[in-house]
This record gives sequence, structure tokens and C-alpha cells, in this order.
Amino acid sequence: MRKRIIAQGIQGIIFPVDDWLDLENSAQAETTSEDASHPIESALKPGVGSGGRASGPGQQTVRLLFDKPLRVKRDHPVFHEHEQQRTQEFLLRWFSDGSRSCREIVR
Repeated sequence: MRKRIIAQGIQGIIFPVDDWLDLENSAQAETTSEDASHPIESALKPGVGSGGRASGPGQQTVRLLFDKPLRVKRDHPVFHEHEQQRTQEFLLRWFSDGSRSCREIVR
């Protein structure tokens, strides 16, 4: 049997301790909008900060550009909206190295 010890994360969500990508050293983040008091970095580090937030309403894009190709095993998006009822749509796309076309993985 394989097992590992995990830590309790944000509001009851369980995050694996050692499985997170080192995004600071392996990727660049691009976003269409950012609230200065809730930067995108806060959304990409588990259990750190208050999460990312756009500076205004409407459709937002967050793009991670990795320095080199890597295998991603798991993506765990969590959205919290306490001020206004709304629907969140999450779309994950994959671009191959140097390609201008993408493949939708999950919506």
C-alpha cells in the first residue's frame, strides 16, 4: 500500500504536503485583471494569503506559462465568492511547445 501524510488546508480542504509545483521558479503568470490587495500569487500558493481577485467585474483570464514542459498530475481550483452570487466557469487548456493552437482538457 502506498500512502503519504497530508496537511489540512484552507477551510477544510486537504492539500498534499509535497506535491505542489514551485511556480515561482518554474512558471510565469499572466492575468487580465488584478486587485492590488489580492494578487494572483495569493491564489497560486496553497494556504498563503487571501487569494487572488480581479480588479473589476467580467470575464477574467489567468494563464500560467511554464519555462519547460512538465507533466501535471492534478489541478485543484477553489473559488470563493462571499459578496455576490455568481457562477464560476473554469476552463483548462493545453498548448504544446511553440504551438498557436490549444486543446481543451476540462471545462
